[in-house]
Amino acid sequence: MTKKSTVLVTGAAGYLGSTLCASLLESGYRVLALDNLFYNETSLFHLCAHPDFEFVFGDARDAGLIKSLVAKADAIIPLAAMVGVGVCNRDPEMTRSTNFGAIELLNRLRSPDQLIVYPTTNSGYGTSTGEVYCTEETPLSPISLYGETKAQSEALLLASQNAICLRLATVFGMSPRMRLDLLVNHFVYAAVFDRYLVIFEKDFKRNYVHVRDVADCFIHCLSNPGRMVGRTFNVGLDQANLSKEELALKVKEFVPDFYIHFSEIGTDPDKRNYIVSNQRLAEAGFVAKRSLEDGIRELLKGYKMLGRGKFKNV
Repeated sequence: MTKKSTVLVTGAAGYLGSTLCASLLESGYRVLALDNLFYNETSLFHLCAHPDFEFVFGDARDAGLIKSLVAKADAIIPLAAMVGVGVCNRDPEMTRSTNFGAIELLNRLRSPDQLIVYPTTNSGYGTSTGEVYCTEETPLSPISLYGETKAQSEALLLASQNAICLRLATVFGMSPRMRLDLLVNHFVYAAVFDRYLVIFEKDFKRNYVHVRDVADCFIHCLSNPGRMVGRTFNVGLDQANLSKEELALKVKEFVPDFYIHFSEIGTDPDKRNYIVSNQRLAEAGFVAKRSLEDGIRELLKGYKMLGRGKFKNV
């Protein structure tokens, strides 16, 4: 993919999209950004002065609109999705139509020459033992509607031409459209503002990756499709396969008066428990470089800017 190629990014105003769009522009791509501003985001304001940035307000499920945008694009990165267990369970029909239906639409409308780089999730590995490394060959066993719809879209694209799928680890770090529900971001927020946290199933493990590393990985895919197309890749930090207990104690190193209670009674609705190998991605030339410690320091800086809570007189 040459510089000045046009990349269509759906869900562009989201947590990942708002970071990725800036990185694409910095790397010399034109960005055609689509979003329905579901959360009233203002996260792309800072890009409006850039001559290679164009924003379109609209829905990723609108066939007429998508057809017109795909015609302008050299490559497609579809980020538009209902993300997270809570929001997906609240509106299952919207989740299915966005997380799978919109991908099916894009795949039908794009030409074989148009590369699509799709972010799925390594949450599809579900509830493994937390002791055996999951590779891209490990059978998927999603335990949520979110995981199911992402796995369906991945399968659809891998059966098509000119597609790369990225199974993202749990993402962390500051973004113009911040999310506090992601595990690292949530633990640091609790440490700063609540000073305590109750953790269920403390030994359940996950893999983690910085949001800017994810953006860099997308750009690596655009630059190196030949060695990656038709395949799926885990995207995470090999040194960040941590249990929830290990993560909380890592945060406590930076916030010493953070009180952590590991509860033996009660359960977490999110039962994911796995460790992940990112070797295939490294062999394709990309290694995530921002550490968990880097992310925690960054979050501690960023949370100073959150100001007063809307419903708390503190």
